[in-house]
Amino acid sequence: MKRILFGLFILLAMKRTILSVFILFGFALFASIADATSHEFFKGKTVRLVVGTSAGGAQDEWARFLAPHLGRNIPGGPDIVVQNMPGAGTVIAANHIFTLAKPDGLTLGLVNPAIYIDQLIGAKEVKFDWPKLSWIGSPERIDQVLFIRTDFPQKTLDELRKAPEPPRCAATGRSGAGYFLPKLLEEGIGLKVQMVVGYGGGGDMNLAMEKGEVQCRAGTVSAYVGREPTRTWMNTGFVRALVQSGTKRYAKLPDVPTIYELMETYKTPDATKRVAKVLLSSGDVGRPFFGPPGMAADRLKILRDAFTKTMNDEALLAEAKKKKWDLDPLGGEELEALAREIMVQPPEVIERVKKVLGN
Repeated sequence: MKRILFGLFILLAMKRTILSVFILFGFALFASIADATSHEFFKGKTVRLVVGTSAGGAQDEWARFLAPHLGRNIPGGPDIVVQNMPGAGTVIAANHIFTLAKPDGLTLGLVNPAIYIDQLIGAKEVKFDWPKLSWIGSPERIDQVLFIRTDFPQKTLDELRKAPEPPRCAATGRSGAGYFLPKLLEEGIGLKVQMVVGYGGGGDMNLAMEKGEVQCRAGTVSAYVGREPTRTWMNTGFVRALVQSGTKRYAKLPDVPTIYELMETYKTPDATKRVAKVLLSSGDVGRPFFGPPGMAADRLKILRDAFTKTMNDEALLAEAKKKKWDLDPLGGEELEALAREIMVQPPEVIERVKKVLGN
């Protein structure tokens, strides 16, 4: 009897082992099929990359530069088509992606990295929730530089503080670093500026400077020293740089002071310095590529991995070197963490931000 019971016990144990093996095999097979299906999803598809600025500016140039390389590194090799959707400092594009685009990975976005401020201060036109976007990556961290035409009568910062008629400075909207930097200088050191907003992008603002509609604007330091027309403008003396937004001076602009240096020189109150930190943190966000909220984890991982691979792609690096563009990439996970962190601000700081921006 004992032998029979022992035999039955052994048989039952074997059946359980075999069943466990089959279950594990089934899970592995399912995962393998799911992974293969996910990787095949992009094959033969077209990805739309919505850029929140008009054609011709640095944001648009980055989108068109990265699109073919990113498409090549996404499994299935989809085509990536750039679509410009300018307006409201890129808020229109962000709203479109957040509210209308399907979270399937076939619609991506690239917008002004500072529009989180619009959400932070409760702007009614905002329909997006910054931390909930599906963050993919950024090719560079960006600091700003404020530059002015050299034929403007007042030359130095001290002269500009006392200018009888302030220079007209261009910006896409009130939610970009190109607007924040001049306003912070106005608040922090008493620089006089007249902001002119509503331009579609860098290309439009450069044209306005050439025509004399405006005399100054802020743009990214990398674009200022490395792209046309500002690269030529520097060399011919058409413009000069006044101040940059980074915590340290950009290597290619060693003689241009940072806003933080100026705030120390002019003894700017600590409250304004805290506001500057909030407003200028967009430089760390850089040029954020993202998708709609709610994207499946495996689909988002594919896009993040492809972006990271693209940033190390020999063909892209060679082309960037030829263009004299500097890469300083940030991964999707880092962008996601930064997006969450930046939106947590005490009420008193938010109220101070509103005051600086004139809200």
